[in-house]
Parts: sequence; structure tokens; C-alpha cells
Amino acid sequence: MELLPFWKNFSTTQRTPRILILISLTLIILGLIPLYHPFYRYPANLVVDHSSKITSPLPYGSATKDQKIKITEQDEGTCNVFIGNWVPNPDAPYYTNTTCWAIHEHQNCMKYGRPDTEFLKWKWKPKGCDLPIFNPYQFLDMMRNKSMAFIGDSVGRNQMQSLICLLSRVEYPIDISYDADQNFKRWKYTTYNFTLAAYWSPYLVTVKESDPDGPSHTGLFNLYLDEPDPKWASQIEQFDYLIFNSAHWFTRCSVYYEKNQIIGCRYCGLPNVTEVPINYAYQKALKTTLKAINSLDKFKGVTFLRTIAPSHFEGGEWNKGGNCVRKSPFRSNETTLDSISSEFYKTQVEEFKVAAEEGKKKGKRFRLLDMTQAMWLRPDGHPSKYGHWPNANVVLYNDCVHWCLPGPIDTWSDFFLHMLKLEGRRALEEKLQLK
Repeated sequence: MELLPFWKNFSTTQRTPRILILISLTLIILGLIPLYHPFYRYPANLVVDHSSKITSPLPYGSATKDQKIKITEQDEGTCNVFIGNWVPNPDAPYYTNTTCWAIHEHQNCMKYGRPDTEFLKWKWKPKGCDLPIFNPYQFLDMMRNKSMAFIGDSVGRNQMQSLICLLSRVEYPIDISYDADQNFKRWKYTTYNFTLAAYWSPYLVTVKESDPDGPSHTGLFNLYLDEPDPKWASQIEQFDYLIFNSAHWFTRCSVYYEKNQIIGCRYCGLPNVTEVPINYAYQKALKTTLKAINSLDKFKGVTFLRTIAPSHFEGGEWNKGGNCVRKSPFRSNETTLDSISSEFYKTQVEEFKVAAEEGKKKGKRFRLLDMTQAMWLRPDGHPSKYGHWPNANVVLYNDCVHWCLPGPIDTWSDFFLHMLKLEGRRALEEKLQLK
């Protein structure tokens, strides 16, 4: 087809100047992109208008135009979002057990016949301020070209699955795992170039199972309290965000080592081995973990330590008929934290403070994702007997450790996004100080 006179002339005599102009514009745009980082668009005092909330999963990569950003007068400096109570939320949940493929069977409470749904209809209300509901569009925009790893036990994996379900309203990730090992998974949100990974490490330190049965028929483990688990320790420098958790597995029968020498145990039944307090080993392991992060010269990301989410067995221990049958949250003045969870929590806070202070000298950033009070008030959110069929032969028949999906654990993403926004504000303030 013959070109019109104008375009014919442009294509021959103006081609070289046009190419130069396009190259110049491209370089200018690329130079401006860092100044428009998504963290700067979503500082901590921004909330989302959910008046036109999406209640079903969206096609791949879709987004909405009616979720607007509003400025609030909330004073972030005087409000502790981790202190508060649960209040009714008729809009929840934001996905269902049939719309999210990431739900493991033992957390699929609705599939296995849980008759009540009121446990889904709550949100966290901090004392003196508000905590916006998780916005998957903002989160993925903020995570563009970044990576995140969850490291710890099955409750940490539970948190990651909840996040995947909430994000499924925007995009479904693809599996880019290195192998078929389900304990080490990796996904990618291709539209955002965001990588999400999971590292199974319930003790966070090196562990060897010495007896698959053990004194209590739950195994006997050798824990090397001064050696970080190489499965994660050799991998984490590549990530922008780390979310660590542990605690529950330290109640199991274990033998403790330091410098490859036995220094004590818990319920091991071995001759001439001293029984030590449950919190001794946990404090050592957590100190080793945080010290390992501080020793990484190349790691420039943010480390979140998620505090313990207590279990809620009543009427007996987990293997002696204990169950969790409550159908609504506690109020903060109705209950107190159990002694073991309290010890774990105190240790987490203490070791976090030490690591954060040391890390500050090295340019490391540590943040405390303090979920303990909020989750202690949710005895109604566990699978209980609704994580399997009634006659199934399972080890944890009444599960009062993990959380139903959807369920209260979805609120963890509300907290997490809030903290990421705070991180964005800190980054902006630091940049302004350097000018």
C-alpha cells in the first residue's frame, strides 16, 4: 500500500531524528520510575475505600477503578495497631474455600462440614485507630519486582496460603519451584514480577530426627541450637522481605546440642541428660537465627519476626481429647494468655529488641509482626474436627493450632500491609533526610 505524501516524507527524511527522540524519551521515563516507587504512593496514613468491594475472584490480571485512596487524620505515632478487639464485619470473607486452590485440606473447614459461619464475620479494631482491610491491588503494586520468603513452621505456611487466597482476587501465581518437595515452594506473580517462597524450618536451627517414634510417639529430635538451618540460611540473601516464625515445635521431645555436645533435653528419657526449661532451647535457637541474619553482608531487605499465634485446646491436651469448640471471639478483658505461650512471646520480644538494636548498627531492618494478642482472642477460628472426614485416621484429630481458610488468619495480611506502608514512609523520610 502506498504511503500518503506526509508519511512517505517522514519515513525517509525524518527517520533518524525520530529514533533519537524516542530513545531520549525512554531514558527520561526510566529515570523517573525510581521516584515513583509504589511504596511512596501508599504511606501508612492511607486507607482504602471499600464501598465497592469485590466479593469473588477476578480474572487473571484484572483490577478495579473504584478502590480509591483516602487521606485520614489518624496519628500513626500514637496508635498501637496490635492492641484492640474484634468487631463485627458483615462484608467478610473476601474469598471462599471453593475459589482458592491454595487451601490445604486440614484447613478447609467448610468442605468438611463446619456448620457455623459467624467466625468469618469479624475484623480487628485497634484501640484508638482503624486498621484498613487488606487491599490486594496495593500489595501487589508495592511488591512489583520484589521477593518475599516465609520461613518457619506450618502456621507460617498457613499465613502464606491465606495471603495467596487474598491475592487470588487479582492474579493467580505460577509454580516455579525448583523441585517437587512441598516443604520448599516458590511461586511467581508474572504481571508484577513478584516472587513468593516458603521454607519449611519449624525449629529454625539445624535438626536431625533421631527416633521417628520417641518417648511420646511424636518423634525425638536432635536440635543444634547454635547452627542456623542451612536450608534457609544459604538462600535468604536474595529476598527483599523475610517473615520468620517458630515456637510450637519446641514443645516436642528433643535433645539439645551446642558445639556438637549435648547440653540438655526436653522429655527425652535419656540417662544422664539434664532436663532444661522449655524456653531455654527456644531462646537459644531464636538468638542463633537473628544473629545469622545480622551476619549477612549482602542482605539488604527487611526481616519480620511474627510472634506466636497461640493454640486453644480446652478440656485436655492435643492428644488427650482437647478441642476448641467456641464460636465467637473473646473480649480482651475476658481471658489471659497461657503460661507457655506467654514465655514464648516474651522471648520473641526480648530477642527481637536485641537483634534490632544490633542490626541498626549494620544497616539491617527488623520489624515485629505482633499477632499474639489478636489471635489469643480467636478460639473460634481453628479447624477443630472440621479438617478431615469424621472417621479419618489423622494424627491431629482436633486441630486447635492452625486456622480455617477463610478465617481469622486473613487479618494477618491487614497488619502486614499496614507495616509495609510504614516501611514505605520510613524509606521516604530517609531519602528526604539525605537530600
